Amino acid sequence: MSNDNYIQNAGDSANSLSTGDAESDSPCIGVCTTLHDEVCQGCGRTLAEVSNWVFFGPDEKAQVWNRIRAEGTAMRFQRQAKENKS
Repeated sequence: MSNDNYIQNAGDSANSLSTGDAESDSPCIGVCTTLHDEVCQGCGRTLAEVSNWVFFGPDEKAQVWNRIRAEGTAMRFQRQAKENKS
């Protein structure tokens, strides 16, 4: 799916750009940035995980999701916490 489709479907609960999307395939929130390391500050994935995401099977994706949720440091999770307080 292209970035245009993600933007067009912003209200869709399966959209990975939404931060409260438990059903999303990808943790991407469209804020792709790394500072002095190889971890995206937006989603918490490594550059290798971002680059290879489309090739990962369900088990590999689940492992990444579990790790980034446990870490909880990516903007994705900071936004979720903020949205849940509102």
